[in-house]
Amino acid sequence: MNSRRFKHPLTGSKAPDNHSTARRAEWLSGFMAVLLLLLSGCQAAETEIYRPPTRVAPLHSPTPTTAPATLSPRPVQETPIATAAPTCTDNLTFQEDLSIPDGTLVSPGEVLDKRWQVLNSGTCNWDAGYRLELLSGPALGAASEQALYPARSGAQAMIRILFTAPAEAGVYQSAWQAVDPGGNRFGDPIYIQIVVQAGP
Repeated sequence: MNSRRFKHPLTGSKAPDNHSTARRAEWLSGFMAVLLLLLSGCQAAETEIYRPPTRVAPLHSPTPTTAPATLSPRPVQETPIATAAPTCTDNLTFQEDLSIPDGTLVSPGEVLDKRWQVLNSGTCNWDAGYRLELLSGPALGAASEQALYPARSGAQAMIRILFTAPAEAGVYQSAWQAVDPGGNRFGDPIYIQIVVQAGP
């Protein structure tokens, strides 16, 4: 038996079939469920696709902290101070006249062999560099520079010079003094003092 749709008394339209309406509602419900499922999947995909990239902080390798170098003090080496060798000192001490004492009478032109005894009272040894030089008065015929007799420190020495008496009468004195290799005079002066007699 065919069921006819009931027409609405006011509109004249047929009243909807309850069975069809239920099926339509069921279909719409399923469609909406599928649509929601798809939308949720798309949203999840979009969320995964458009996830903002996480900025990776640059890796900074920790700067190695170097401990300050500790300077160990070097041991101070004491440099030995070179001590200069002690220098010796020069000195001459007159002791006595060995010949022709002071005031001796001599003839004009007489050759005089004068000798003195002296002491090397210094700490230096007299070598060939030491000499005897005229200090004052006439040279009385002798060279103004004479060799000083070599003598070790503390030793006695004899000094000998040959003089010639002047031709003219008078009193003459000739003084001499020792000189070191550097030209420095030292010690006691030594003398010869004579009286030249007038000729006949």
